[in-house]
Amino acid sequence: MIDRIVIDRSSPEAGPMGRTIWRTGLILVLAGTLAACESARFGQRPIAPRAEVVQPLSPGLAAPSGVVMAEPLAPPAGSSDLGDLPRMSGGVADISGSGGQRQAALSQPDPAPPRVTRTNIVGTWRASEPGGGSCSVTLSSTPVLDLYRASASQCSNAEIARINSWDLRGEEVYLYQQGGAVAARLQARTGSMQGVIARSGAPLSMSR
Repeated sequence: MIDRIVIDRSSPEAGPMGRTIWRTGLILVLAGTLAACESARFGQRPIAPRAEVVQPLSPGLAAPSGVVMAEPLAPPAGSSDLGDLPRMSGGVADISGSGGQRQAALSQPDPAPPRVTRTNIVGTWRASEPGGGSCSVTLSSTPVLDLYRASASQCSNAEIARINSWDLRGEEVYLYQQGGAVAARLQARTGSMQGVIARSGAPLSMSR
């Protein structure tokens, strides 16, 4: 360090120009002195880097591993939980009671009518003639060529009186005259038949 600075002001250059040069030199000298002092002060105490101390984990605290399970969040305040609602038991009892039985009975389809077969058709029928009278028509199981034998008794209608054969096609009964002409056609049901006479179109019904 510079303990003392002596400046001679009696120099012949102590004019205005000399004073300016003198001041500039003084500033430079002082700045260099301060810089040297600062370097010396910081050089005596070097700053050591701060060591970062890492504490080891205790044996009882292991790092988490594996799959992390997430739990559902609780419902916000003011919202209703559907799981806490009481169950209604009265409505179920009403449905399963007599009302439910009536509904089940109504929903059941009607039983299908028995299928019409030739066996169901064979026998003697009572025919209602167009004029209001009635007579008997017998349908036999005896085959005649590709048909079955038939006969009429005490029928006033000429078309019905000439019936001599019959056949079943699907659910329709065909009555034939001599020579193979169709005398009548009827829709067959169990115990009854409804139809018309072929030539005149008059209604004809037959029942057991």
